[in-house]
Amino acid sequence: MSNQPVLLSKALASFDALWSPRIVARVNDYDVRIAKVQGEHLWHAHDDTDEFFLVLDGELHISLREPEGERTVVLPRGAVFTVPAGTEHKPAAPDGAAILLFEPTGTPTVGDRHDEIPAHVDATTGHLLDT
Repeated sequence: MSNQPVLLSKALASFDALWSPRIVARVNDYDVRIAKVQGEHLWHAHDDTDEFFLVLDGELHISLREPEGERTVVLPRGAVFTVPAGTEHKPAAPDGAAILLFEPTGTPTVGDRHDEIPAHVDATTGHLLDT
């Protein structure tokens, strides 16, 4: 990791892959990741950690399965939301979005528990494979 400032717009312009977060900084034992997203991700849960989302551009929808039932939060540009540890959730960006994530180093994109992973997604990282 560099000890130089990171311009997020430049970092986002450096890749096109969707749902494939890139680490832009580290804070203690946490990664600060950015990602471009469009369409739907998988239902998944991170058993031992919360997941922090900041919408840099566009709009992100996060569906949640909670004890009270399912709900969807809609995050416009500039909004933040934290999914509590153990909560099943499915991010989606119908029109595309750029997001920043804050989570422990090594946290897989598909969580600890998840729906079946499609063939075009890396089962270890959750990143889309080149097709």
